[in-house]
Amino acid sequence: MKSKINTDNIKQFVKLELNGWTKPEIVGLVVVLNTIFINTILMHDSIISVISAICGILYTIIAGKGKISCYFFGLIGTSFYGYLAYRNALYGNLILYIGYYFPMQILGIFQWKKHLKKSTNEIIKTKLSPKELVYLSIICCLTCFVFSMFLKTLNDTHPYIDGITTVLSILGMYMTVKRVIEQWIVWMVVNALSVFMWFNIAIQGEKVYATVIMWLVYFVLSIYFYKQWRQEIDRQY
Repeated sequence: MKSKINTDNIKQFVKLELNGWTKPEIVGLVVVLNTIFINTILMHDSIISVISAICGILYTIIAGKGKISCYFFGLIGTSFYGYLAYRNALYGNLILYIGYYFPMQILGIFQWKKHLKKSTNEIIKTKLSPKELVYLSIICCLTCFVFSMFLKTLNDTHPYIDGITTVLSILGMYMTVKRVIEQWIVWMVVNALSVFMWFNIAIQGEKVYATVIMWLVYFVLSIYFYKQWRQEIDRQY
């Protein structure tokens, strides 16, 4: 009897997690995944880059839809991306993903679990207060400068972009756990700079084309989900 109850709970959880997908979202995901697979075959891309890209994209989409299962893909993608960062001497990204993202995603599971709508299993979305916004902006600018200088002493290949994206990603992950809409604005900046950084690495001969595609998709998704969250929050307030 206990086994059956557990099975029913799992089925209900999966059903709620898959609920709410629109046809454009499904079609878009299929197109992106096919693009990554085709790129892998044609460009002989790194399998680590491919796994990181697929898990990262799934994480971003599912997180954008407010589903807690996003963290399953996030933990896998974080591990593989961390290795890519290490191999390409992007120490800021390495510290970020392994030292911060990984434990924060575990924390995110417990935090999101406290703020789920029972009917849809989606998180309740919110926004920062004006005071929080000003405070975080000042701290972020100062930290970006200091950390970029630190990475330069480590002979980081892209100290300024790596430094800015690392600090903004720390802020973005913090905002993700807090469920605030401003995270998507931060991710827009991070994703745009990351596309530029990884494209430069790709044209230098490293087979990380899937990673470039991943960050480009992230950029598009950050715009899309900002609009989605904006509409939902406007209805709440």
